[in-house]
Amino acid sequence: MDSNNSSCSPQTKYNLVQVKGTWIRQMEQHQVQEGKLSDAKIYETKLEHGVSWTVISPIVFTYRVLQCKNILDPRNDTLLWGHIGDEEPKGTLSNSKPVKRFVVIDATVHELYGSQVSQYFEAREVVHRILPLPTTEENKCMELVTKILEEVHAFGIDRRSEPIIAIGGGVCLDVVGLAASLYRRRTPYIRVPTTLLSYVDASVGAKTGVNFAGGKNKLGSYIPPVATFLDCSFFQTLPKRQISNGLAEMLKMALMKHRGLFQLLEADGRKLLHAKLQCATGNSIEKEDSASASIRIAIETMLEELAPNLWEDDLDRLVDFGHLISPELEMRVLPALLHGEAVNIDMSFMVYVAHQKGLLTAEEKDRIIQCMLGLDLPVWHQDCTLTLVQKSLKERLKHSAGSVRMPLPTGLGTAEIFHDMIEDNVLCQAFQKWTTELSSSGDK
Repeated sequence: MDSNNSSCSPQTKYNLVQVKGTWIRQMEQHQVQEGKLSDAKIYETKLEHGVSWTVISPIVFTYRVLQCKNILDPRNDTLLWGHIGDEEPKGTLSNSKPVKRFVVIDATVHELYGSQVSQYFEAREVVHRILPLPTTEENKCMELVTKILEEVHAFGIDRRSEPIIAIGGGVCLDVVGLAASLYRRRTPYIRVPTTLLSYVDASVGAKTGVNFAGGKNKLGSYIPPVATFLDCSFFQTLPKRQISNGLAEMLKMALMKHRGLFQLLEADGRKLLHAKLQCATGNSIEKEDSASASIRIAIETMLEELAPNLWEDDLDRLVDFGHLISPELEMRVLPALLHGEAVNIDMSFMVYVAHQKGLLTAEEKDRIIQCMLGLDLPVWHQDCTLTLVQKSLKERLKHSAGSVRMPLPTGLGTAEIFHDMIEDNVLCQAFQKWTTELSSSGDK
């Protein structure tokens, strides 16, 4: 007999109730008469040689994603108090003691906006420390995290009321998020994305991480920021290539779940690229321009997919489209490809796979590729070999609980997740057609 087999053992279920500051167990069938009821529960089971307790303790995170304008204008409260919401007493918090903020800013962003950040905090009489760091994919490592933690520790912050602020692209947001999750086991942090890619992708989720052992984001955590502040005016100083890079992630969401967004990018994508997605002034919510609409839809569709599955308990994720082959490709050719460019090459190949499997018509395949080219995105790369593709899919299978879990488009704005490995003949035929038809487009 298995001494740890509890299938036939009686189980007692307890609620946890706090009465006058003390937590006590109370059998689940008993009605709570007084005190504060927790969402946590304890299940007790008598075993042949002892007892076991199963603890169920739900973790609930609340975080805000706030679009705003002129975030660095000292008259704008958002950067200081936007994370606590309108219902909380900002005045009481700001008057009880000197306000302190620790800011990590990407070095390139600091050259462009560092003086404005300093002027903002000086005008608000905020005790602050601004740490510029070269946050690039090549140095996205634990040493950078340690550097941040050492500086935070020297500056000194309240672990609950003084959030760390990250201003920069996706690498900066990821690295600062990981540092904040480690400092005193979790310190709140705020994301201020300055690239389009981080604006519609990294900033609105819960992932943090750094590269490790040659692998992209092999170390990390799931800790959402207390808030993300979105200001598209930062895009004005981005090179066109960085705008294109971010449009890849917007196109991903369009292909997976929003035909209207695809049609918008198909029709206006090139105009949006050259205008750097600057929203028209004076537009009401009822009358959006294409820049405002495309950004809003991209964020809303991303949040729809991320919010129910922040910790990736469910590995069936539409947002993984474009992320099966791209991590291996991106790290292999670093720094030749930006993240969104690698993702787009992955998506381009998978569009050919979907067509080969009969999921997309030839017209749909061609429309998608033409849309990508219109956004100045690479659709093929010489280092994305069949061997790399096969290796990436095998790695995916190994780390996905026995199922490859492959999101593929089944139309323009619809998709399904497939759990079986692609048949070799389908994969090879798709790769051959992809290479034959697109290799002349050249590498980015």
